[in-house]
Amino acid sequence: MRLLCAGFFLSAGTNGTLGVPLSLSKTPYRYTVLDQDISEALQQFGNNLNIRVNISAEVKGRIRGSMPDLPPREFLDRLANMYGLQWYYDGLVLYVSAAKESQTRMLVLTSIRFDTFKGALDKLEISDDRYVVRPAPGDGLVLVSGPPRFTALVEQTFNGLVAEAQGQPRVHETPTSESVLTLFRGSSTMVVRNGLPEAAYSSDVPQQDGVGGKPEPRQK
Repeated sequence: MRLLCAGFFLSAGTNGTLGVPLSLSKTPYRYTVLDQDISEALQQFGNNLNIRVNISAEVKGRIRGSMPDLPPREFLDRLANMYGLQWYYDGLVLYVSAAKESQTRMLVLTSIRFDTFKGALDKLEISDDRYVVRPAPGDGLVLVSGPPRFTALVEQTFNGLVAEAQGQPRVHETPTSESVLTLFRGSSTMVVRNGLPEAAYSSDVPQQDGVGGKPEPRQK
């Protein structure tokens, strides 16, 4: 490999589609090579920008000829498009994998709501608009798709939320019990419901004083 020229700049530029912003300058990244393995080029890209890079063994290919001067983010995207790659930055490490390694998962929302799940991903800066986390057709299903590191973080968040929800005591609604008391006074009957007199009935047949069930109302 013959390296002719390499240059870089790093600043606080951000991209709104990422969970954790990969802060790169818009100043062109000058990197001219004649022949270099794509993994070596990506590793040197990370070294130049002081970013840790994890490159999958499935990332293969060689860069032959010069590359145009592009801002670092565009340089990375260009390599990804040319060589069928996906990348994801988790705030500490830039993960680069082959597009064929993309994973798809179906998660079942048994004890949490989708809004809660998606809100946690956004708050933890895991969400990435380039990759999929959306409700799927069905009862409480979520479709997740993206590179391995992305799907792993999404699943870890999901499992943590489920464990937290299952660990909380559930409050069961207890049906309200109704107190009904029937008082007999000779031919008169008084119904007391929940401690309050409700209705009085009269009967032509005298009944023994006491307490019993609700009588039939007198026919008029």
